[in-house]
Amino acid sequence: MKLKMTLANKITLIRAAMAIVMFLLMVAENKWAVIASSLLFGVAASTDWIDGRIARSTNTATPFGAIVDPFVDKVLVGAAFFAFTELSIINVPVWAVFIIILRELMVSTLRVLAALDNYVMAAERWGKFKTTVQLIALGLIFFIVDVKLLLPITGGGLKTALTFLDNLLGCLPYSITVITAVVTALSGVSYLRNNWNMLKRSWSLPVND
Repeated sequence: MKLKMTLANKITLIRAAMAIVMFLLMVAENKWAVIASSLLFGVAASTDWIDGRIARSTNTATPFGAIVDPFVDKVLVGAAFFAFTELSIINVPVWAVFIIILRELMVSTLRVLAALDNYVMAAERWGKFKTTVQLIALGLIFFIVDVKLLLPITGGGLKTALTFLDNLLGCLPYSITVITAVVTALSGVSYLRNNWNMLKRSWSLPVND
């Protein structure tokens, strides 16, 4: 029997590749590379909605997609936040990024344990809300970074507009990241609570009475 990868899974893998390229551009220490990374992030983030919709509308959801799709989302989010901590033009707290990455690793571990327990751990409302908050936060921080990078090389009315935006939004990356970390941690607590019995089974052996 010949097997064929679904379109949704192909898009998921493309998003994984875009996440890697985005990270490399962000740490390239070149303003145009960083600006390009923000555009790539926008494209990558949009594919998360596209591949899920395709899988549902064509009834081609697979176990691979159920596990790898959220994992790739975590790679995209974690790579962007981690790279932001290296940019000197904004203040993104490392401790908050650590909380975000720690939660994502924990939930990824739960998904693997669930798979070993012969079921696929479904996405929760808290998880979907968390992902939305993360993507909006990253989009806003990317926008702020682009404003700061473009400000020194512009003039006239555009420079005035960018200066206004920088004064209005320039100090927000710190608070945006902290809020995102709080929402992310709370969603992790929800996953841990709802899958506690499965977790206990994974670390325990049956006891003969």
